[in-house]
Amino acid sequence: MDDFITVEHLTFGYGSRLILDDVSLRFGKGAVVAIMGGSGMGKTTLLKLIGGLITPDAGTVRMDGIPVDPADQTVMYSLRRRMGMLFQFGALFTDMSVLDNVAFPLREQTSLSEEIIVDLALMKLNAVGLRGAAQLMPSEISGGMARRVALARTIALDPELIMYDEPFAGLDPISMGITAQLMRRLNDALNATSIIVTHDVPETFAIADYVYMIASGKIAAQGTPEELSASDMPYVRQFLDGLPDGPVKFHYPAPEIAVDFGLEEE
Repeated sequence: MDDFITVEHLTFGYGSRLILDDVSLRFGKGAVVAIMGGSGMGKTTLLKLIGGLITPDAGTVRMDGIPVDPADQTVMYSLRRRMGMLFQFGALFTDMSVLDNVAFPLREQTSLSEEIIVDLALMKLNAVGLRGAAQLMPSEISGGMARRVALARTIALDPELIMYDEPFAGLDPISMGITAQLMRRLNDALNATSIIVTHDVPETFAIADYVYMIASGKIAAQGTPEELSASDMPYVRQFLDGLPDGPVKFHYPAPEIAVDFGLEEE
């Protein structure tokens, strides 16, 4: 499988706080790849770096061999036409109908006639099972349906790269299963590369080809879902089994309480 996205020695921090430290990853064409780890481990930051939303302190990201450089607006405009992003909780336009939400990128990014745009938007809605909800407003549909509408909008331009930021957050078990299977089917139908940032293990392991696990700014583990499920690495077992004790500590590093209250000895 050829690499479609390559991440080489990527480093990024906010001020003095290092988020990602010399991280390298590969995402194959046609693959569904998950980036997993606990909260605050840099998963969403990595997704933003891959999408060119922020600039790394060091290292490179390439999409189909082309450097992802936020400073080069001409190149980024071309690359972003090949990307689709499903934001956490969908981020639908509340004053637009379901149909208009899906049609929005088609109207903004193409010169197609309105008739063709509507037909394409209805086709995308049909792909996620919501053609009948086309004229409803976001306030009239459930959270799970809203996520599927957002997915239809994400694939409106048939992207080669689809990025998902916590796509299962807030969904009930039925909606989670439906959404996961849709993501897999749509990826295969488009022959796209999908990157899923998540901490939901069962749904992700059911559809992913490969998984990277991030901890403390580094790749802590990687492999197929089957390989990671069989792993005895402490971090992998702590994450997959939801254990309170392990390499990842519950308490954020802090000084002694006496220091907080100015009671330290002279």
